[in-house]
Amino acid sequence: MSASSRLSSARQFGTIIGLVGLATVLWALTPHFLTIPNLLNIAQQTSINAIVAVGMTYVILSGGIDLSVGSVVALSGVALGVALQDGQALPLALLAALGVGLTCGLVNGAIVSWGGLPPFIVTLGMMSIARGAALLVTEGRPISGFGPEFRWLATGHVGFVPVPVAVTVVVYLAAHVVLTRTTFGRYVYAIGDNEEATRLAGVSVVLHKTLIYGVAGIMSALAAVVLTARLNSAQPIAGMMYELDAIAATVIGGTSLMGGEGSLAGTLVGALIMGVLRNGLNLLGVSSFLQQIVIGAVIIGAVLVDTMLKRHRT
Repeated sequence: MSASSRLSSARQFGTIIGLVGLATVLWALTPHFLTIPNLLNIAQQTSINAIVAVGMTYVILSGGIDLSVGSVVALSGVALGVALQDGQALPLALLAALGVGLTCGLVNGAIVSWGGLPPFIVTLGMMSIARGAALLVTEGRPISGFGPEFRWLATGHVGFVPVPVAVTVVVYLAAHVVLTRTTFGRYVYAIGDNEEATRLAGVSVVLHKTLIYGVAGIMSALAAVVLTARLNSAQPIAGMMYELDAIAATVIGGTSLMGGEGSLAGTLVGALIMGVLRNGLNLLGVSSFLQQIVIGAVIIGAVLVDTMLKRHRT
């Protein structure tokens, strides 16, 4: 095993140790933390961020960034709500939401790859466009009053597992297989590691970068479905700061912001750390304002560790 692989494995193992350590501390501080109802609550709350973080992982692995995921969640949820309110069948409404998310992602990717613009600027613009479109369509008002068959996506169970958790597991398994067992997945890593070398090797970097951002859009739309079912309402202001949470989960999980290194397993652990941290702070009665400070500090710490590891390897 190479030095790079050993360091990456050590970091991912350290992330798991961090999750266990955090859970242990919270268990000691509050007896309500390590109860089955609370653990199920954490799993369901984490599912939305975890799904968005799948797309963010693909993007960051390729050396990019996507600041529009939260707004795409809102716009996809609005598309879903409008379709359901108009009496469309649930499958068609779900396709409408996924189609909106995919379109936003592909537009991001096309402008980044064909236009040669920085991902930060492109996705920042899409963040404003998608949010504005969601507010325009709804006139700033939520869309609510959906049928029980749709609500089942948030309240139902597959066996003893809540549907949102089951959806998250399926998404991670499928995304992991694509990332580790397909040519597309190998190209995601290759583009992030050395885009120019990948291009010279005959890979259509433009096409694959576009598709990578499309994956991020699809994941945002899928998260919007779960969120809308949970709230029983399509909110045009939904998804605020989701990009921060998704980036945090991805980076905490060991994916390098420089691209080319990371895994979805690490991202899932990172999302769980975020969920456990938020839940524990809520149980301890910590102000939501202070929670933002703590989470920001965790993100900076994770990036600092990544930078130090990069320097060590070089």
